[in-house]
Formats: sequence, structure tokens, C-alpha cells
Amino acid sequence: MPLPRKQLINLDNTTYYHCISRCVRRAYLCGKDSRSGKSYEHRKQWVENRSLTLSSIYAIDVCAYAVMSNHTHLVLNANKAQAQSWSIEEVLHRWHRLHKGTFLTRQFVNKSKRKLLTQHQLATIMETVEIYRKRLYDISWYMRHLNEYIARRANKEDDCTGRFWEGRFKSQALLDEASLLACMAYVDLNPMRAGLADKPEDSLHTSIRRRILAAKVGKQAKRLAPFVGSHSKNINQGIPFSLREYLLLVDYIGRKNRDSSPMNTPEYCESILERTGLLQVNWSELVYGIENKFASNISLPIAIRRLAS
Repeated sequence: MPLPRKQLINLDNTTYYHCISRCVRRAYLCGKDSRSGKSYEHRKQWVENRSLTLSSIYAIDVCAYAVMSNHTHLVLNANKAQAQSWSIEEVLHRWHRLHKGTFLTRQFVNKSKRKLLTQHQLATIMETVEIYRKRLYDISWYMRHLNEYIARRANKEDDCTGRFWEGRFKSQALLDEASLLACMAYVDLNPMRAGLADKPEDSLHTSIRRRILAAKVGKQAKRLAPFVGSHSKNINQGIPFSLREYLLLVDYIGRKNRDSSPMNTPEYCESILERTGLLQVNWSELVYGIENKFASNISLPIAIRRLAS
């Protein structure tokens, strides 16, 4: 019996989670159906656009993503402190981009009508705001707004009803920097492992492609969690790795995957692998085994035990 979601996602343990959603019966509902020849490729862009739009509303950053033909991967970072810093107006503005809110919350955002509200009504609004605030850093709510939107749009296009996604999404807690690094690489390299691209920059509908294109002009990718490096004072405001080192690591793994050649540890990858502790394990096996070898929790200590058995 699966664990309740509140036990699987606990921000006291980690703010980073790998979320996977699969289409019903693993059918090709987001790509090209090899049996019928019908293409649903455009729906991948729906998923990509929606996930990035939601990150601009929620206090949740997208660290990595890959939209495949019958499933999606997201590495998300929930920023509770950011949500708690928002004013009442900011919370309502963000929530109203997703829902109409209540009659009272709509009255409150209208400054001319706000002064007509009673103290009792204001107290009710404050309680509602705190409910919305908690939802705006809740990964389950983020995934709900992503998957329900895509399902409704796809069903409308197909002129049908019924489930688009298999049950609830799967989540894996990334409990340390080693698991975060390995999982991000796993997600970014999904199209290459599936034989859909030869190079990371050719992997459509992925965060790695977006990052590489931005890096070529000396910038970080917009609407994605930024890389802030391991020595940044703003470590809670971005991914704690060097962007350059990460791109080099993903490129190396991608080339080895394409050539089907054995992996070693190139000198230019040693720094990021050593700092995260991944040199203590067969790090390539950890990257490739994110879904198959681990259940709901991933960390370096868990990997050392699991990969040694």
C-alpha cells in the first residue's frame, strides 16, 4: 500500500524532490503513437510551458525537467521561506492567477472595496490567505495544477473524457547534494538514453537544452532555478553547484552513453563529484539507477548501501 503523500513529501527532510508522471497505460499521449502514426508531439510543449509558468506563481523552482512521449520528469525545489515572506496582496495575486478565489478575497484585492470589509470579514480573509500561502509551496498542489491542466486540454482536443495520467505522481526525496546532482543528470539525459537525441543540446523539451542555449550567450536559463555555486552565500536561492561543472558532467555522461563506452572519472569532473561525495560510489550506476534502484528516498548513504548489495 503506497504511503500518504504527506509522508513522502516532508520539507523538514529536504526541499528537493524528483516527480514523475506517466500517461495511462503508458500510451503515447504526449508524443507520436508508433502504432497509429498520430502525433501528439505538440503536447510536450504544453507540459514544458505549464511547468515553467507554475514556477513563476509558486514558491517552487524547477531545477531540471524532461518531457518524454509517455511520461514527464521534474526536479523541484520548494522554497517555504519565500512563500512566508510574501505579503497578503502577493499571495492573493498569485493564487488568483490560478483560481478565482473567494468573494471576500476578490473584494480585498480591490482597494476601493477593501475599506468596506468588516473586521470579521478581514479575519476570514486572513485565514484564507494562510491556506493559499501553504498551497503555494506545496509540491502536491503544483503537480495537481500541472497535470489537471494538461489532462483537461488533451481530453478537449481528443473530444473525450477519462484519465490522462496514471494515478498520482511518483515522488523521490533527494536528501543530499549527491542525490540532487545524480537525479538532475538522470532527468536531463532522459532523451539521450531513449535514443531521441545525440547530444544534450539536441534534447528537446528538457532543462539541459534550455541551460546550454543560455550558457552559449553567457547567461543562466530564465525560469529555471539558477546555479549559485558551492561557495555562494545565497545557497538557498539556487542549485549549489557550478553551472560549468554540471554542464561538463552531463556532456561527458551523454557522450559515453552515445558511444556505449565504459565510464571513468575525467579530471574535469573530479571536483563536482568529489565535493558531493559521489566518488565514494559507482556514480554512473547511481545516475542510471535513479528510478530502478531507489524508491521514495535517495541519498549518498542509501546509495552506498544499495549499490554495494
